[in-house]
Amino acid sequence: MTDSNLYTALRAAFPPDLDSVAVETDEGLHYSWRDLEHASAMLANLLKSLELPPASRIAVQVDKSVEALTLYLATLRAGLVFLPLNTAYQAAEMAYFIGNAEPAVVVCAPAHFGWLSKIAFQGGVRHVFTLGDDRTGSLLQRAMHHSVHHLPAPRTSDDLAAIVYTSGTTGRSKGAMLSHGNLLSNAAVLHTYWGWRTPAQGNDVLIHALPIFHVHGLFVAIHGALLSGSRMLWFNRFNPKAVIDCLPRATVFMGVPTMYTRMLAEAGLSRAACQHMRLFISGSAPLLPDTFKAWAQRTGHTILERYGMSETAMLTSNPCLADSRYTDADGQPQAQRRGGTVGFPLPGVSLRVVDERGSPVESGEIGGIQVKGPNVFQGYWRMPEKTAEEFTPDGWFKTGDVGCVDEHGYVTIVGRSKDLIISGGYNVYPAEVESVLNDLPGVAESAVVGVPHPDFGEVGVAVFTAQPGVSLQCDAVLAQVRAVLANFKVPKRCFVVPELPRNAMGKVQKNVLRDHYRTLFSTP
Repeated sequence: MTDSNLYTALRAAFPPDLDSVAVETDEGLHYSWRDLEHASAMLANLLKSLELPPASRIAVQVDKSVEALTLYLATLRAGLVFLPLNTAYQAAEMAYFIGNAEPAVVVCAPAHFGWLSKIAFQGGVRHVFTLGDDRTGSLLQRAMHHSVHHLPAPRTSDDLAAIVYTSGTTGRSKGAMLSHGNLLSNAAVLHTYWGWRTPAQGNDVLIHALPIFHVHGLFVAIHGALLSGSRMLWFNRFNPKAVIDCLPRATVFMGVPTMYTRMLAEAGLSRAACQHMRLFISGSAPLLPDTFKAWAQRTGHTILERYGMSETAMLTSNPCLADSRYTDADGQPQAQRRGGTVGFPLPGVSLRVVDERGSPVESGEIGGIQVKGPNVFQGYWRMPEKTAEEFTPDGWFKTGDVGCVDEHGYVTIVGRSKDLIISGGYNVYPAEVESVLNDLPGVAESAVVGVPHPDFGEVGVAVFTAQPGVSLQCDAVLAQVRAVLANFKVPKRCFVVPELPRNAMGKVQKNVLRDHYRTLFSTP
């Protein structure tokens, strides 16, 4: 039987010169490929010495560091299950994750050891280690005594590699179970689709400024670099000016929309700074059309937008390279990246849009997005009923996203099904209303949510931020929206706020807005 351990595939892609630089940090530290090999071996041997049960979960809530990266690689090597946790989670949330996942090991930041170790030990965890972003902590101290040689544990493609908990905007977070095969298949497809260059092809250099507790930074970015033997310029925390200063030495950057807006605010961002860059990728949250256009004007580069989920890794992408399957009016291969879309289904991924009855809709019509493919997860951890509910009888995963596919095959995400507003019997898609609001003079960004209403059942409420130095009047804004959209789509109230609530990946937290305005139309 062929070994399908993800680490084995990543290690096979390391460049021949193991002493060349693999990761360069913003603090001026250099880690070679041999360093990654040895450090992950020592940590894997430490985990092995603990004599953990098969498929044990290794829960990790630490600040970003290269050592945290090697812990991830070590967990794969040891054949155990990696469980990354957002550094913003507090005690009650951590108690839930530990109780639900029942990890054998918890690794936390040194500053959190006092309270988190109590939760862990009360939850039956036998081993709690610390790991700081400054190369300190009991994990590294223990690992120092172990060998730099380690034979990766054989794994099948169906064996569990990671559990990624969803953001939990409705109800409790669910643990998406991702196998070695899920992650490797997606990494291999993106390696080709995004044209990653190997050492023999001149090599890419990735600026890594994303968190690594999330699919985007941990799987998409890191797997992409490792599978192509590419150097990473590593930022423990995003710094727009410092990232721009690194652009002349890089070729690939992956970010969330807020990173692009913050870099656009820096005077140093220019075409000259980006002249050696090959690819800018955006995901994890919708990219505003203004940001898409402004970036192209300032840098001469068109941002590539893509679409993925915790349960599936990447599903679609705007084209990176010219492809004969996608041609212009003259039949010529093209690689047109269209703002506001997330491109085409990736090779091997099947995507369909269906109505409420589950029947496919016509091109351009809006419906629920369902997907199939080797990257689609195995189900939710210890939630067999929820897993069964989220898959169709013929095996398609219901993403919960609403969107459409146009006549050219481009996929557009309209919103989440849970965000759909049914007002007076009419369907209102918040993304459509937000698109109109965002195009209005003076509006920086908007979010539209549905709240209970005594007459209509539910109505839209618009919350938006103003561009610097602009004063907006809500009545005037809604009047402009009314001139463009049918009356049932127009929000009944609107509010100007200093900023929209966001999670760690830059997504607007509409659940927070819904909760805040839920009683707006309640009868006293």
